[in-house]
Amino acid sequence: MTIEVGDRLPPGTLMEYYDAAKDGCAIGPNPVSIEDLTRGKKVVLFGLPGAFTPTCSAKHVPSYLEHYDELMAKGVDTIACLSVNDAFVMGAWGRHLNADGKVRMLADGSAEYTKKLGLELDLTGRGMGVRSQRFSMLVDDGVVKALNIEAPGKFEVSGAQTMLQELG
Repeated sequence: MTIEVGDRLPPGTLMEYYDAAKDGCAIGPNPVSIEDLTRGKKVVLFGLPGAFTPTCSAKHVPSYLEHYDELMAKGVDTIACLSVNDAFVMGAWGRHLNADGKVRMLADGSAEYTKKLGLELDLTGRGMGVRSQRFSMLVDDGVVKALNIEAPGKFEVSGAQTMLQELG
């Protein structure tokens, strides 16, 4: 069952790669609790099929980097990207896109959390395995306030521009 507006995010853990020790986290992959990520915060969480893929690299993540200041000005505390990749890949991709300090690159290596959200996409026929659908959501203190799920192969409603409109 797909998560819906008004639902509380299910508990879960994603992984984030750190290049340097900080905030009590060691260099390398570190667990990120969904509860800790969203508790008392306004979070933009967006998901996409894969790191280093064409639309994800050229449009989706860059839209959030480009509009970072505007999103923060509208009260967003955190912008996070979720993908079914491992933390090492997400860390490398974040460095490649210069996302550090703006978009947190969160790994769902086995698609466990993506499946909890009901937002998985089976791309095994294309050699990619189970991935995340392309989506964005506004989460306020753990509750989904807006949800934008793309049609397969599209990038029309999950970018930062749509999120800015929803924030008012």
